[in-house]
Amino acid sequence: MALISIEDLAELEDEHLDDVTDNSEPMEDNEEERLYAHWQAVASTHQVSVPREMIGPIQEMTRRNQAGSNHEEVPSVTLSRREKLGESVYEERIYPPGKWACITRAEKLYEQSISMGFMKLMRYICKENSTGSYLGMTLPIVTEIQMLEDRNGFLKEVVTAYYLPAALQDEPPEPADPDIHIVHRDTLRVFTRGFRGTTTEETIMNQVNQLWELLEDTEGLRRDTYMVAVYENPGVSCRRNEIWFIRREQ
Repeated sequence: MALISIEDLAELEDEHLDDVTDNSEPMEDNEEERLYAHWQAVASTHQVSVPREMIGPIQEMTRRNQAGSNHEEVPSVTLSRREKLGESVYEERIYPPGKWACITRAEKLYEQSISMGFMKLMRYICKENSTGSYLGMTLPIVTEIQMLEDRNGFLKEVVTAYYLPAALQDEPPEPADPDIHIVHRDTLRVFTRGFRGTTTEETIMNQVNQLWELLEDTEGLRRDTYMVAVYENPGVSCRRNEIWFIRREQ
């Protein structure tokens, strides 16, 4: 589960909500269990279990989603774009300095690491912070991966990062979870290519290889570290993602 986002809960079909209304149990309790079961179903496909303490954050994000809360995009400037037949092949972008809430996990599978990491970040976003308030969602959620020395796979440690909304950049709320750290990241310049589908170690490696073929001998790009940006929830079979190649500082 590369990302559990607030759109997951919007995926619930209308008939599920009708079932809640018709059930003799109290609506609030029954709806809570159905939302939780939905998340468990999504998570189980990636060998992840959702702890019951996630019920509160799930409800909070569901409420925000139903109220039409907007998602703030991580700020960036497109420097150049290569197109083919009117479609973007890849772009070069620059992301200004900013503060991110980051967590590192090292589970058996890549998908498990970023799933567990994001659930912790979600609790931080949903009131488990020094302000006790909902912080707001930003997109994309970005994961940073390190290559093995032989470049045939990734290290287990995966960093999952959430960009603090603009209003909180100067004074980021402190996380209640000691595993989450507020990190200032300098200007980031990347080559990025979009792709659709799941984000497993295998699919990401394929995307890395494909972008290297396109960029060929472009100088100044790191080969030890890559980033994966995820814009949509894992329940969408053809969801939007990007692979980011990092340009070294000149």
